[in-house]
Amino acid sequence: MSLTATIIAQAAQVLDKAGQQTANAATGAGFAYGLAAIGPGIGIGYLVGQAVQAMARQPESAGQVQTTMFLGIAFTEALALLGFVVFIMLKFV
Repeated sequence: MSLTATIIAQAAQVLDKAGQQTANAATGAGFAYGLAAIGPGIGIGYLVGQAVQAMARQPESAGQVQTTMFLGIAFTEALALLGFVVFIMLKFV
């Protein structure tokens, strides 16, 4: 095998390892974001369900319950956005 062929073969091995590391990083980042999205999804579902139940029991306080519900949704959704930021950091760093 010539020197050029040896160098090309070694370069191909290095590139293959780098591609595998990139694939592993992308898989790990996707898994991390998936886990980060589960909590807020459950939280928002529970929050909206309880708010609907509260509005059904006391329709006169529906405005106040709805305002509190939207604040809770905003804070809970911030957790999902934080998970997305971590996903981006894991993917590109």
